[in-house]
Amino acid sequence: MFFDPMYWLVIGVGMVLSIWASLKTKGTFQKYSQYTTRSRMTGADVARAILRDANINDVTIEPVRGTLSDHYDPRTKTLRLSEPVFGSTSMSAAGVAAHEVGHAIQHAQNYAPLKFRSMWVPVANLGGGISVFVLIMAAMLGGAQSAMGQNLAIVGVLLFATTTVFTLVTLPVEFDASKRAMATLKRGGYLTPEELGGAKKVLDAAALTYVAAFVTSLLTLLYWAMRLGLLGGRRND
Repeated sequence: MFFDPMYWLVIGVGMVLSIWASLKTKGTFQKYSQYTTRSRMTGADVARAILRDANINDVTIEPVRGTLSDHYDPRTKTLRLSEPVFGSTSMSAAGVAAHEVGHAIQHAQNYAPLKFRSMWVPVANLGGGISVFVLIMAAMLGGAQSAMGQNLAIVGVLLFATTTVFTLVTLPVEFDASKRAMATLKRGGYLTPEELGGAKKVLDAAALTYVAAFVTSLLTLLYWAMRLGLLGGRRND
């Protein structure tokens, strides 16, 4: 594996995609963090207002350390906004806060992809953690060239696939949250049309990180399936 050029190509593509998406997200967030909204509502203010508009009264909003560490915890119904978002009056803060509220609204409305993703988390964590060892053992046994190797290859690929499924189902969850965010910001009149454009660019950039994660996971899954002879015929290494 470690001497396979295809392996390093897959890893390299994944790293490039991830780094590019991360830099794009941080750069766009930083750019629109410099523009104060006309309403001068902080991220926390925007979150409270949207939750109120949606008649959601059981979600707690609290600050969390870090940058772009914003998230909604459905287990405790807690909306955690990072320091650059919680008290900021920027376009970026409004967009990110509204996006996280979008997840709270999904939760309140029993949005199916969000429910599935939440239930799938322990499966993906377990599968992803074990898969590496199983895949390496399968490779050492020759993959599909031996009965034991083939069985381990199938198990390993299926285990790794649990993480790919997680990154896949994350896409509609995140895209829908951003769609809800833009709709609520516009409907509530919290941002001007120009400010809405800035907020959308921030959310679009953030979405690239989830796309990069899925593409990287899918490429890695396909690599192992081919490397172990489950796709494209058997390999002699």
